[in-house]
Amino acid sequence: MEYSEAERMVRAALSKKRYAHTCNVKEAAVKLARSYGADPEKAALAAMLHDAVKERPKAELLQILRGNAIIAGNAAGSPAPVWHGPCAAILAKTQWGVDDPEVLDAIRYHTTGRAGMTKMDKILYLADMISAERDYPEVGELRALAVENLDAAVLQAVRYNIRWMEECGKTIDPLSREALEDLERSAQAQKNTED
Repeated sequence: MEYSEAERMVRAALSKKRYAHTCNVKEAAVKLARSYGADPEKAALAAMLHDAVKERPKAELLQILRGNAIIAGNAAGSPAPVWHGPCAAILAKTQWGVDDPEVLDAIRYHTTGRAGMTKMDKILYLADMISAERDYPEVGELRALAVENLDAAVLQAVRYNIRWMEECGKTIDPLSREALEDLERSAQAQKNTED
């Protein structure tokens, strides 16, 4: 799938507000990709598709996960608010002609993160958190960190995400906790080599 085709599909599938968010995430992802030596075209495609099925009914998302059990893995056991990531990745692979694992994984894990996040995973996760319309109190800190250090910004973003979910009493996907532990280990290892 070419980017222009993805853009047309997503514009037709999403509300104006969600499409505007998607475009903002794309802008942030491309900027981060250029800053950190990743492919801006892959970042743009992943960003354009990341929320492509977010507004579909939960029953439909669950059906996509169950109908593609091998690809989905245990995604159906995750909290429902994160299903749109794996579902978009599944449809990108099975129906939309996207075969780049880097793009597919970034889409799949953009809400949860995961242990061993790739650079593209980090870029999309962070772009989603710092897109232009975001206005939560910590967004300025994350935007500033994003300019300085991708890994530090993603680590802080995952920390905030987990904290917010805990404060709201929401179920936290185990992938997010694994991502946090992995990012903290990497940050500590980096600090140890610098000392």
